[in-house]
Amino acid sequence: MKRKGKKQTLTASACQLRTGGSHPFGALKGFVPLGTGEEQIYREMREAIPVLDAAVGKLVRLSGGFGVKCRSAQAQKKLEEFLKNVPCGRGQVGIDSFLSSYVDSVLTYGKAVGELVVAGGKLRAVCWGDVTQLQMQEGENPLETVIWGMDSKGLMRPLPYQHLLLFTSMNPEPAHPYGVSIFRGMPFLAEILMKIYNAIGTNWERSGNLRYSVICKGDENMDPAMVQERGRQVAAEWARAMEDGKNGTVRDFVAVGDVQIKVIGGEAPILNSEVPVRQILEQLVAKTGLPPFLLGLNWSTTERMSTQQADLLTSELWALRRTVEPAVRKICRTFLALEGLDPEVEILWNDISLQDITEEAKAELYLAQAAKARAEAGI
Repeated sequence: MKRKGKKQTLTASACQLRTGGSHPFGALKGFVPLGTGEEQIYREMREAIPVLDAAVGKLVRLSGGFGVKCRSAQAQKKLEEFLKNVPCGRGQVGIDSFLSSYVDSVLTYGKAVGELVVAGGKLRAVCWGDVTQLQMQEGENPLETVIWGMDSKGLMRPLPYQHLLLFTSMNPEPAHPYGVSIFRGMPFLAEILMKIYNAIGTNWERSGNLRYSVICKGDENMDPAMVQERGRQVAAEWARAMEDGKNGTVRDFVAVGDVQIKVIGGEAPILNSEVPVRQILEQLVAKTGLPPFLLGLNWSTTERMSTQQADLLTSELWALRRTVEPAVRKICRTFLALEGLDPEVEILWNDISLQDITEEAKAELYLAQAAKARAEAGI
């Protein structure tokens, strides 16, 4: 509340995105799933296909960290100390921990939410939240996005302190404020891939754990009781031979008459899955924008990162940085404003280096030689 003669401050009585202990399935009570439930599919895809999980992790790490530049030395020192030691929850400290989880959510779900925890007129912590438990709606101003969360009664309502919330969407569509995940378009191919892997497991279980068929012939003229007795004797001897084999003892199987032993399903060959699996993985890896060998897929013996691949990957990482930079800038400006300092700040991202050190040295040498030649020519 604004009072005459006093400076207005931003305060929050409790954290909005991280509530206390509750029933583990309390979110199901009155909860309306976000969109069409794609978030759960994307999460399961990361758990089921390690290549996709590794791709997200590498993109998060390759996006790197950042520095800040303020107008005054005092603001510069305080802001750097805050970004280094700010609590982020879940035992994490430092803005890099917050940024890693924030970028991970942006890549996986196409959107991410965070919260500025203010107490006593000071910014005390920066936390990220579970975007799958929230909903977004355009506000009265078309440039604003209102974040809805579940209250104590299980109803979705707008969160009370919207100015303390962070929201980032990647490549949002005009129809809704939600972003687009990098996994969009993958569920169909991922389902086929999981069917192939499941079939491979089933076939190897059949082929690896052999099952035998023992057929006794030449008993057409025997009494039915004798046939059953002979079958029991053969089965007992076969079981004894198999059991001794488990214990490392070599035991021969001896039977009277025409006895045929075959492996059940041994005639059916296992289909070669290398070609279809590679075709599907090529599509999935292409969507991530990473070279295949960075994910452990050595499809070529001479494969290495070319200059063109490095340039394309660098542009992808800079696009990801531009997406999350407004949230980072808001954190820095809020801290400086609450400290009574100049809130103007510039975000300085770390350089992205994807080239070999040798190639970089050669490039610097060629540039120096070209500059020297131009100087000698008077250009």
